[in-house]
Amino acid sequence: MAREIITTDKAPQAIGTYSQAVKVGSTVYLSGQIPLVPETMEMVTDSIEAEIHRVFDNLQAVAQAAGGDLSDIVKLNVFLTDLMHFPIVNQIMAEYFSQPYPARAAIGVASLPKGANVEMDAIMELA
Repeated sequence: MAREIITTDKAPQAIGTYSQAVKVGSTVYLSGQIPLVPETMEMVTDSIEAEIHRVFDNLQAVAQAAGGDLSDIVKLNVFLTDLMHFPIVNQIMAEYFSQPYPARAAIGVASLPKGANVEMDAIMELA
């Protein structure tokens, strides 16, 4: 099956050997997003809330470039350097998603690229 590489300048460019997303059939695999501002490639550091919003905005941009949006996400992985921020993720996630929510995992990690406090990746299924 053919793979289609998804790219957009509305989300941060890859900072390593990966694509922003890969589409195989009707499934899109979105790479991890950290709170980088696409235009400057600088980290959002104002607050954990601002970081989480930036990550969701980045995921949304990649999802749209692939022909979908956040409502098409079927699996979301959330990586946090402090699991005490998990309730904030839930609160902000409710601003971006409505029921039925995607399957999700929340994983506590020791560190993330560029000192981020949050990273998310996703799997999206297009109709």
